[in-house]
Amino acid sequence: MARTGSTATTKLPGHAPARGRPRRLGRPNKPVRRSLVGWLFIAPFGVVFLAFLVAPLVYAFYLSLFSKGLATGTTFSGIGNYVKAFTDPSFLSGVWFVVRFSVVLIPVQMAVSLAAALVLDSLTTRLARFARLMIFLPYAIPAVIGALMWGFLYSPTFGPLQGIFSLFNAQAPFLLSQDNVFYGLLNVVTWQWAGYYMIIIYAALQGIDPTIYEAARIDGANPRQVALRIKVPMVSSALVLILVFALIGTLQFFSEPQVLIPISNGSITPTFTPNIYAFNLAFSYAQFNYASAISFTLGIVIFIAVYIFLFFNRKRGGLLS
Repeated sequence: MARTGSTATTKLPGHAPARGRPRRLGRPNKPVRRSLVGWLFIAPFGVVFLAFLVAPLVYAFYLSLFSKGLATGTTFSGIGNYVKAFTDPSFLSGVWFVVRFSVVLIPVQMAVSLAAALVLDSLTTRLARFARLMIFLPYAIPAVIGALMWGFLYSPTFGPLQGIFSLFNAQAPFLLSQDNVFYGLLNVVTWQWAGYYMIIIYAALQGIDPTIYEAARIDGANPRQVALRIKVPMVSSALVLILVFALIGTLQFFSEPQVLIPISNGSITPTFTPNIYAFNLAFSYAQFNYASAISFTLGIVIFIAVYIFLFFNRKRGGLLS
């Protein structure tokens, strides 16, 4: 007997009633569309990155695995060029120079940039902005132009040093001579990069909470103690970053000595640094295969040096931790 006012529904086994609006096929959802838009924006950079960095590196590595001779032609040598590089006196002498140069240059650069950043951080006048710009300006000048400028200043014939020293009846030293080229290049590179490292340290100092300084002053700390015991330890991570950047850059030393070769009177040789050695092998002697191996060997040396430093510094937050 059926009840009035009630509706009977029949459910088929294995079939559930449809819920919500049917989903359209062939149209990606919002997260997928956003992902596609993101890939579209980075596509130009990806093309340039692959074409001008990855592809040349792959081709250079391919060249380094072969040897080319007039009689033998091009032959596969495997790691033969790398073994030759690690036993090449010219390459090893260049590596030894950049290692010695790094040991002296990096502490000097870090000390100059840290001192400049601490002084600028303590200034509150308009002079601070102008000083930051002037200290950073050498980094904005291309390395080639900066090297040419210092080559003019170092010149014993038409440079200003000879005029200054002649006022005291003295002979101006030639800072690119065999005995002084190390210190002449040290001055050029410090002038070029100290401003860049100063900006990194200054930015780290600006991120420190000012109440920490106020608490230290209440406890009786003077400005020197605030700088050395609070500011410097708290920017130690930035100092680590600077040290890694400086180590990588110094081991690849090329632009400044290459530009100054014509006025160095032979003190900067074709094997002065590993990069200059590889450049001359490739473009003066057409030894592209061995030059590629030299470049990758230098990369291996840089990787090992940076890895060793980061390995011993891995458990610290910075140099002073």
